[in-house]
Formats: sequence, structure tokens, C-alpha cells
Amino acid sequence: MKKSIKSLAVLIGICAFVAVIIALTNSITAPIIEANEAKKSNEALLEVLPEGGSFDLVDISEKQLPESVNEVYRAANGGYVVKLTVSGYAPGMVIVCGVNSDGTVSGSKLVSSGETPSIGGTAAEKFKSAVIGKTISDIDTVDTIASATKTTLGYRNAIKDALNTVVILGGGEVDLRSEEEILADNLSAALPAGEGKFTKYFFVEAIDGIDAIYTADNESGAVCVIGEDFIGADAEGNALTECSEEAAELVKTAITKVNSTIMSEIDLTAFEGLPSQLISAKLTESGNYVIDIKGAGYGITGGDEYHPASGEYILIRVSIGADGKILDCLTLSQAETKGIGDACANESFYGQFDGKTEESYNEIDAISGATLTTDGYKKAISRAFESVKILKGGN
Repeated sequence: MKKSIKSLAVLIGICAFVAVIIALTNSITAPIIEANEAKKSNEALLEVLPEGGSFDLVDISEKQLPESVNEVYRAANGGYVVKLTVSGYAPGMVIVCGVNSDGTVSGSKLVSSGETPSIGGTAAEKFKSAVIGKTISDIDTVDTIASATKTTLGYRNAIKDALNTVVILGGGEVDLRSEEEILADNLSAALPAGEGKFTKYFFVEAIDGIDAIYTADNESGAVCVIGEDFIGADAEGNALTECSEEAAELVKTAITKVNSTIMSEIDLTAFEGLPSQLISAKLTESGNYVIDIKGAGYGITGGDEYHPASGEYILIRVSIGADGKILDCLTLSQAETKGIGDACANESFYGQFDGKTEESYNEIDAISGATLTTDGYKKAISRAFESVKILKGGN
């Protein structure tokens, strides 16, 4: 028994001694390890901000910054390094971006991602040189790489968020709302009675001086857009937003025209030679045509077969005036690749056809990385013009 107690005491003594040694070792090595880690971290930050010097972690817990921002470091030279996580072809793309004190990009690096190394990874390496020297005012001018649109678009968004972050930390104001949120806020401010629910009016008649009209879903009125001004009006077209007499008259005329527009459905069976992709056609009293037509996008064989994955076409609505000019164009539905071909559903794309004729509709910017989608869309527009000629009794 005494031997067991003695052995236990010896064991405890050894353990205590080892613990003391470990504690002493840690007290000596911990600062060294910490210093090495700090040096390694500093070197990584210097890679994207070479003139930064030393760096301090910024407390961003109470800052309203872009959601993609994870960490921010302030450099001794007044610059910043921002670490962000965005989505590319796959989610979780981590990027660090250095920003000089003058607000220009000093460098950037893709730290980790789920991108395909031979495609997205290679494109990111090429893309990082394209953003050097860019500022918040011109970062959107950097073109994405066609072979890796999603990766480079995500990369560009990360750089934009980093630049906006630096502006905010410098005391500047940045509107972090999306374009959709800004539009919704402007519409609600112009016509509160609309209760935040609006539908963009599809022009079937030429309305001078008005860029866009949004009608309230509850039929309380509409909002007319003239340049950067949003003017609310009641159901009869009386302006409710303070504006000039000229603007009020434009709004009154526009809403009156919208309310009085009459369209009649055309019996397609009465005509021969119409494209098989034509879904419906309507005619206004002033002789304008509204065409709903199918367009072949990515993966639709020969332009005349259904999309193998979705069984859908790109469905397009286009109004063509009696003078042969496109009054309006809209993508009703599509099943194109997310983040690439689905850009055909963005007004920035289909809005390009407004004002175009049969001779000029090809003069639009293609969707980057989505040649088949763009070509299929333009072919549908061509068939719309073809349909109108047949409906008019032409060749």
C-alpha cells in the first residue's frame, strides 16, 4: 500500500514538473509563434498592398458595410486590405483586395474557392491584373472573361464591394441598395397609395416624353418616369408629385393614352406562312402590333426544339409600331443558365431593342458568354418582324 502511495506521489510530481516545463516552454514560444503568424499575415496583406507597411485589424462590428465583407485591415500608409466572400461559379469564393489611400485598387488575390481550377482559377489569375488601378467610378467598366463569366463577375463584385467599403470607412456615403430596391423605394415615394406593388407598363403606343410607366397593382394610379424624376399620378392621370406644369401635362397625356388603348386579338389561322414560333398577335387601333413569340436559347437544337433540360423556350413580347420601329420589348420567361444566359431577362439587355427596326435590331450588345442565347433572342425578333409583314399582307 505504501509503495502504491509512493508511486502515485512520484507520478504526480512528474506530471507537475512536466506541466511547469510546458508552461515555461509556452511562455517562451507563444510570443515567437504569435510573431511568426503576425509576420505571415502581414506578408499576405503586403502581397495585395505592397506599400502598406504594417496593418491593424479594423473593428467593423458596428459599420454598415457590404454583406460580402469579412475583415478589414488598415495599413500604416493609409490604405486598406479588405477580405470578402462572394459567389462565383460556386459559392464561397474568398478574395482579398488592397486599396491605396487614393481609392485605387493596388492588387487582389483569390484566396480560396470552389471554382474549376483550369477555368475559373485561371480566369481569376488573368482578371486580377485588369482591376489594378481601378476606382469605384470605373470598376464596372472591366469586362468579364467569356469563358468564366460567373467567376469573373463575382470577382468584380468583390472588388466593387471592397472599394465601397473604403469609401464608407473614410466617412463617405454609399448606397448599398440593389437597383431593384432603389426602384421600389422611388415608386413607393412617388405613389404611397400603391402600397409598394407595381407592374411596369408594356408600351403598345408611342408616348412622347415618358421613359417608363409603372401602374399600381391595386389600381390606385401610376408612376411616370421622366429622366431621373418619378412622378406619381392618380388613376385619371392627375399628377400627385410636385413637378413642373410641362411634366404634369406629359403625365396626364400618358395616363390618358394608357387608359384609352384598345387592342384586338388577331386570328392567326387566317394567315399562311407565319413562323411556327409565333404564339399570339394583337393589333391596336393605331396600327401597332404586339407579338408574343418563342426564341431558342442555349441548348435548343437547331433553334426549333425545346430546351432539353427545362422544356421551355425564351418567351418574348415585342410591340412594333406602324412605322416599323420597336416600341417595347420584354422577356416573359426563360430557362437560360443562371448567371450567364439568364441576363436575357434583364432590362439592360432586352431594353436595347427599343427603337430598333428590321434593319437595325442586330445592333445590340450581346450577353457576355452567352452567344447562343443572344443569337436565339435576335432570331425571335427577326421572326416578329417577319410575322408583322405577313399580318399586314406583305411578303
